[in-house]
Amino acid sequence: MASAREEAERPAGGKVRATSWPEIANLPLAMNSTEQAFFGNAAKEQAARAVASIEARTSAEIVLAVRPISGHYRHADYLAGMALGFAALLLLLFLPQPFTVDSMPLDVLAAFTIGAVLSAHAPPLRRLLISRALMDTSVRTAARAAFVDGGIARTRGRTGILVFVSIFERRVEVVGDVAVDPERLGDAYAAAVRTIEKSLSISLDFAKFLVAVEALGPALETALPRREDDENELSDAMDVAS
Repeated sequence: MASAREEAERPAGGKVRATSWPEIANLPLAMNSTEQAFFGNAAKEQAARAVASIEARTSAEIVLAVRPISGHYRHADYLAGMALGFAALLLLLFLPQPFTVDSMPLDVLAAFTIGAVLSAHAPPLRRLLISRALMDTSVRTAARAAFVDGGIARTRGRTGILVFVSIFERRVEVVGDVAVDPERLGDAYAAAVRTIEKSLSISLDFAKFLVAVEALGPALETALPRREDDENELSDAMDVAS
């Protein structure tokens, strides 16, 4: 059975894309079961049904996308390494026990490496070392790139909406096309978007996230009702990739 990461790297054609070293370096060593739930077949099936139920009520085209991580945060790992290396140096200098001076550089280097590797593979620690503003910007940029790359702006009525989930950052970004005007759609749409964006702020709960997404249906159906000649222009399948 393919792992969650293998599923994420498998494009529509079925062949597994080779993952580059920068991508490997910026992925956690392993995702826990809660995070993996966003990448499994059950989640994909539930997401497709949720999208279909929304699009049955509105002309908007909804796309759900999930990514393990949106930004490059190697600086956080170096920060953790420097902190541990500095702590090791202080211990070597001020502890009463004798230490060999010749080995001190190697000891500090070892401490730096341990700190950097620990940060890279311990997402909670890594998030503590990254500013909220940087994570917000990274997710916002990745979401807009996914919007363009996924062809969501090519719908006939320019009514595409991307709901972009970034697991590491615990962020959800909603990106709408030009016809999805928040001012025109009113308070109901704004409230639905806020609920979606906050759905992962406390915990990763896929069921809670889907409930928030399905609230888009009632919020959109008045201003963007489904037309008689409406076609499903974008796939209902959740876009899962690394």
